Amino acid sequence: MAGEHWDVVVLGAGAAGLFCAIEAARRGRRVLVLDHARAPGEKIRISGGGRCNFTNLHIAPERFLSQNPRFALSALRRYTQHDFIARIDAAGIAWHEKTLGQLFCDGSARQIVDMLLRDLAQAGGVLRLGVEPTVVRSGYVIETAQGPVQADKVVVATGGKSIPKMGATGFAYRVAQDFGLGVVAPRAGLVPLTFTDTQLEVIRPLAGISLPARVGLAGAKIAFEEGLLFTHRGLSGPSILQISSYWREGQAVTLDLAPGRDIAAEVHAARTGQGGRDLVNTLALPEKLARAVVAQAGLSGRLADQGKAALAALAGAVHDWQLVPAGTEGWRTAEVTLGGVDTKDLDARSMEARHVPGLHFIGEAVDVTGWLGGYNFQWAWSSGWAAGQVV
Repeated sequence: MAGEHWDVVVLGAGAAGLFCAIEAARRGRRVLVLDHARAPGEKIRISGGGRCNFTNLHIAPERFLSQNPRFALSALRRYTQHDFIARIDAAGIAWHEKTLGQLFCDGSARQIVDMLLRDLAQAGGVLRLGVEPTVVRSGYVIETAQGPVQADKVVVATGGKSIPKMGATGFAYRVAQDFGLGVVAPRAGLVPLTFTDTQLEVIRPLAGISLPARVGLAGAKIAFEEGLLFTHRGLSGPSILQISSYWREGQAVTLDLAPGRDIAAEVHAARTGQGGRDLVNTLALPEKLARAVVAQAGLSGRLADQGKAALAALAGAVHDWQLVPAGTEGWRTAEVTLGGVDTKDLDARSMEARHVPGLHFIGEAVDVTGWLGGYNFQWAWSSGWAAGQVV
């Protein structure tokens, strides 16, 4: 490798890096992709239970978190979810909508990895695995254990810090800082929430219970109505993963365990003919959870023995159970990284560093993080495409 000179070197063979490399190679650029891993596209392969939730029908800028919420607009509008669906269709990959606009392969996620590798090879791009870049120097000399490589332009697509067992590191942030770019402090996103031992006395006995719920933050408008799962460590499930990206230390998470129902009206109606029933049996919730909710409301006994204030407290415990998490499970189980290379230092159309011509950052390395459900893959495709048009 020593002494090689390429038009473009892409660091990272994930979704964003491979897509960018394909686009650049199709424009006639001599493109080399380097990755320290032994296999490309591993996040693609394991995502969606091995079927890859590759995009979402409802992509919208407000479903992405960033210090500059408008930054993602350009790339997302110029390369849309429909553009990627068309590419999937052209490759003959069958897919289906699971829920909430989430699109999955009918078969294996490996089909998408294979499509990207085939497209890269056909476009003339070169992929080298097991090559770990250690530093990027001025003049775009990339140092590796196998020797230096020089490039006219460099695209950093090495992702964030989530899922370290797959080799995730903060390499992209080090490169950014070496060249004078800002980095928004990375945090674990789309991650289960954990609680203190005292709180777990209530939560742990409920481990394994799952149900639809509306989960929000006290005093905030944002809320997600999806599955909720109680675990031995705290709370998980899609609704919790979603709200975790917005949660900050000290904030209370609000749980509506019966979204769309009016528990107050239900229990008042039940008093007429079923007043002898135990409170637990009136809630139409899993029994262990119903007992916890009744205890949370400070109640016990029969329905008929409860006054209006007691029934109001019961309804409040069901529709607005508030818990203050102690933290998250962190990088080990986080699906994405919040924060990253500061968008104020990047051009939204090209993903190029504003004051460092020829240096680009794409995908999860950037301070743009989508909701659960295919949004982050679409950001990878869109940001990779945008950089691929100009490098």
